[in-house]
Amino acid sequence: MCKPGSAFAAVIAASALFLTTGGTAAAQPPSTPATALHAEGTQLVDGYGRTVLLHGVNNVDKDAPYLPPGETLTSRDVDMLVEHGFNTVRLGTSFDALMPARGQIDDAYLDRITGVVDALTARGIHVLLDNHQDGLSKPWGGNGFPAWAIESRPEAWEPNPGFPLYYVMPSMNAGWDEVWNNTHGALDYLGTALGALAARVEGKPGVMGIELMNEPWPGSPFLTCFPNGCPDFDRKYHGAMQKLTDAVRAENPTIPVYWEPNVTWNQMMPSNLFNPPVTPAVAGPDTVFAPHDYCIPSQLAIYLGLPQALRELCVSQQDLTWSHIDEMTERANIPTVVTEFGDGDPTVLRNTLARADERFIGWQYWHFGSNNVTDPFLGDVGRQLVRTYPQATAGDPGRMIFDADNGDFAYRYTPRAATRPTEIYVSDLHYPDGYEVQVDGGHVTSAAGARIVTVAADGSGPVTVKVHRPGSPGAEVPDGPISTGSSGSTGSLGSSGSSGSAGS
Repeated sequence: MCKPGSAFAAVIAASALFLTTGGTAAAQPPSTPATALHAEGTQLVDGYGRTVLLHGVNNVDKDAPYLPPGETLTSRDVDMLVEHGFNTVRLGTSFDALMPARGQIDDAYLDRITGVVDALTARGIHVLLDNHQDGLSKPWGGNGFPAWAIESRPEAWEPNPGFPLYYVMPSMNAGWDEVWNNTHGALDYLGTALGALAARVEGKPGVMGIELMNEPWPGSPFLTCFPNGCPDFDRKYHGAMQKLTDAVRAENPTIPVYWEPNVTWNQMMPSNLFNPPVTPAVAGPDTVFAPHDYCIPSQLAIYLGLPQALRELCVSQQDLTWSHIDEMTERANIPTVVTEFGDGDPTVLRNTLARADERFIGWQYWHFGSNNVTDPFLGDVGRQLVRTYPQATAGDPGRMIFDADNGDFAYRYTPRAATRPTEIYVSDLHYPDGYEVQVDGGHVTSAAGARIVTVAADGSGPVTVKVHRPGSPGAEVPDGPISTGSSGSTGSLGSSGSSGSAGS
């Protein structure tokens, strides 16, 4: 239970002031290599026995020659991510690049992927390898599946409206039907390609897993997914994802696999994955749910030029999305990482971030490009994304709150055995005159002014940590356990489908 503020103040165990000078060497968190993550119930746990919370970004290269030298993340890019406390990157990979010709793996591409992986994980950044596609394949102006793997082609009479409406083209739906029916072996070849990727990164603990497919479209049955989801298609889709999981695990038995729902999830439809007897239960360890959270009214404003006022509908729509996440958490008992979300409106971002905080769920923002000359996190969007938060907890997480307007942060956890302490990243954007940290039930073990505040418990009782600006009364930890219900809170970064800030 939350202690009254007066009692809390009376048992302050530590207090420190820090003057932020973001971008200097002293302000950077320490470079600790990332350890392997594994699933324990709904949480991800690191090699030291700590519960990990992931805040990060997407970096996806969709076009040939795919991750060419000089066009990948630079050391300056990685410095920005570390300075701002991001501890994960969803790194795009492409079936088209992995297997440019039928049955032939491009080893040079695998080398380029592992080069980026090594650069990130050496700085403590966990990497999710994302098998990315949008729009199936190049013949439709999309990306992902190599053209040789799909026999369907656009018809001369078909208009192509581009992303995202090209998904309703009959020829593209025929192509997706080929995939799900494995008509010409597309799933077999994809399994071989992802297996080669898994084999290449075996023994690299900073690789947090492989996301089997980005935003899979149902194909011809897509209309059956409305208005309440499509159990018949999800049964077939579940079989396809299990086939890919088996191919990956045959080459790397311990690598986690991330399953996305079919992409009508982004249109507010629920998923039937892991929902016996409709679909099988989770079949093995280290399976993670990987939904996206996009506000459809806002996306319509971005892509179709509809009125910006549509964004006022985002709260209720995102509440529905998060209720679907809650349903998955309850029935499957596996971790969730929101592997895409993004919008140019900071208020829409706040909707996602507040709901994720309430549930102690990690996320990866769309999108962070390579070769950044200026820091893209210094505007209003960045002030939402760059947050004070517990990157690793030596215990079981409780409630957490962060106010992006003033930097007030409060968090409670229950200690358990771990070989390293709790680590809390302190935002480099929210404390212009420094910060104060207060701990009840434990004590600070890091130096005064550290960007990463480390905390050790004094016993087995709950530990409460507060960070705030000097003179601020700070925030109070919300009552109760981690939430599984909607909050109603409204509490170059680029786009996946186009040059605007929107979904992939």
